[in-house]
Amino acid sequence: MTTTTTLRPTDLRSLRDAVLDTAGTIAIAGAGTAADWAGPLAPVDAVLDTTGLRGVITHNPGDMTVSVRAGTPLRELQRELAPHGQHVSFDAARVADGATVGGLIATADAGPAALVHGSMRDLVIGVTIVLADGTVARSGGHVIKNVAGYDLAKLLHGSYGTLGVLAEVVLRLHPVPRRTATIAVGCSLEEAAAHAATVLGGPYEPAALEWTSDGTLLIRVEGTEGAIDARRARLRAALGTGEVRPPGDDGWERHAELVRGTSDLAVLRIGVRPSRLPAVLADLPARSVTAGLGTGVATVGLPPEAVAGAHERVHTAGGTSVLRSRPAEAEVPAWGPPPSAIAVLRAVKAELDPQNRFGRGRFDPWM
Repeated sequence: MTTTTTLRPTDLRSLRDAVLDTAGTIAIAGAGTAADWAGPLAPVDAVLDTTGLRGVITHNPGDMTVSVRAGTPLRELQRELAPHGQHVSFDAARVADGATVGGLIATADAGPAALVHGSMRDLVIGVTIVLADGTVARSGGHVIKNVAGYDLAKLLHGSYGTLGVLAEVVLRLHPVPRRTATIAVGCSLEEAAAHAATVLGGPYEPAALEWTSDGTLLIRVEGTEGAIDARRARLRAALGTGEVRPPGDDGWERHAELVRGTSDLAVLRIGVRPSRLPAVLADLPARSVTAGLGTGVATVGLPPEAVAGAHERVHTAGGTSVLRSRPAEAEVPAWGPPPSAIAVLRAVKAELDPQNRFGRGRFDPWM
């Protein structure tokens, strides 16, 4: 019986030592909120627990940037930034579960706020990583060493722990909104698409725009105390409908529940051109849906036997899809047909991790 070693470094030096002193394959683990995402991890010789890499390194309120260790839970970082009236404009559902900064980058997660601020790849302005051979590389900010000219922050985004270990991250910050309000519109997906076209095509500047399979379109607006009432009144007038939801009962918690899924369904995250999203979703036998009608990103709960067909449908629409969770013991494909850039992905893997030490199985069967 093979014993798996668990390593828990607490700073950059001990992280590098852990990689250098470990022979064989390594799994990179954070808070565990996305342990089942993508392909099942193959057996490994060691697990590298990044949760010891914790805490703020430098916060520059004037520049609105923060440097933080990658194992820091984002919710803890938000609490530390709050007294300065700043935050990371990022609201993926699993942040509330303790997801770490590094884990959110590695899984390319995002929430409704991506409509305005994008995903973590748009908020990261610098990273420090450790490669499989122990090389410490930095990109963005004060560059000490680049690796063959790669933009490491973008490479690590969505890499699922297969290219390197995130040690430190520099993030762009934004002011905390003075006030927010949510307008909920009961409607079908087809009706929601028409409402979304009205909102996105006018001067309404929604902070988030999501439809859920409960039959509700949620529109969040942000602004100053004096402006928010007028903004939501204009929005309701443009739509001809809409209920102003009170804080705490505005529908976003239900949205987060649907994103997390249930134990009897496979959960798939898909991304297509926003104009194509309603048609793609209409073709899927989804039991639950959250749909970003402005971003083109949706999370769907499906019977396990429908996952392969869903991957094919998304691929045909020119999109991407990845499995987020699966029922216990269900064998379902994590990925659909390989993208046109698969040769580039394999080449990057061969360059940064030629011995395939990190994250074996996560991108099966692509590589």
